[in-house]
Amino acid sequence: MPRKKIAEFSIDYLQVMDEGGVVDQSLMPNISDAQITEFYRYMVLGRVFDEKLFSLQRQGRIGTFPQAKGQEAANLGAIACLKKDDWLVPSYREYAGLLYRGVPLSRFILVFSGDERGNSHPETYRCLPYCIPIGSQLPHAVGIALGMKLKKEKNVALVFMGDGATSEGDFHEALNFAGVFKVPCIFVCQNNQYAISTPISKQTSSQTIAQKGIAYGIPSIKVDGNDIFAVYAAAQEAVSRAREGNGPSLIEAFTYRLCDHTTSDDSKKYRSQEEIAQWEVKNPIARLRKFLESKKIWTEAQEAKLLEECSIKIESAIKEAEDLGIPPLDHMFGYMYQEMDQQLNEQFHYSKKFEGK
Repeated sequence: MPRKKIAEFSIDYLQVMDEGGVVDQSLMPNISDAQITEFYRYMVLGRVFDEKLFSLQRQGRIGTFPQAKGQEAANLGAIACLKKDDWLVPSYREYAGLLYRGVPLSRFILVFSGDERGNSHPETYRCLPYCIPIGSQLPHAVGIALGMKLKKEKNVALVFMGDGATSEGDFHEALNFAGVFKVPCIFVCQNNQYAISTPISKQTSSQTIAQKGIAYGIPSIKVDGNDIFAVYAAAQEAVSRAREGNGPSLIEAFTYRLCDHTTSDDSKKYRSQEEIAQWEVKNPIARLRKFLESKKIWTEAQEAKLLEECSIKIESAIKEAEDLGIPPLDHMFGYMYQEMDQQLNEQFHYSKKFEGK
């Protein structure tokens, strides 16, 4: 039967900086050395903080903790494109970017201690709390973006997800709505290639995550998620498009977590050491440091001073969080809904019998 081609699509891949820290100047975004250095400082702070919280979990001082080791560029590069009045909707591995945004270190410690006070972000950060249920933050971001569009605000909403979220209905509903109503929402998928122990090959038969945006009429791109310049350039383009009223974008940041899924996981059961070693050399922090050193704007002395500063900041934040003490019992129940329903009220009053024991 004769056929006529009515549409054809492709997905671009962007890498600006290779594993040796060498950049393609023709692709390099317009960004100052001072800002690049600031990116590096916050990526290192995020990594050191990540390792410290892992230690706190092993000491029993916080609960289950999802590390973000290896994914610092994939989130900070996108968050750096936001203005103060834009909205940020995180998943749960965006420490470096959230710190760059200004969220205090102590908030994360409270969150992973099970303390709801850690989720109370001041309005100035325009940041929603962490969203642990996979993919459920995506419709929230689209709703925020629609609200801004209806109010004729020139702001955007930036939302993060993992590759596993793309198998959830929330992902498809959010992208479909965003595409139809052309809302100013940028979707960033941190594709670290594993949804806990499920590899990307069993997550989808699509060649890329980015191509999923095509079905919803959304401009999409795949970038080297360990290259902060590629992430920044793609996000900058997407943010500009959204501000101009041209709707959403989907960015697939292809990256890798150099750690277990969470502190309750053992990735040795489903990943080889050889695979991890291959990705160690693509480490986004080491890559950016090579770039800075090649431009002679970073030294061993600066590195040592930065690590010392990070340690002091983190220890101070831990003390700040722990000095708050045990949160009031009603925090466990009072933030589920605007008002507690009958079932939550019953649970709350029953739990009071054991308060302080």
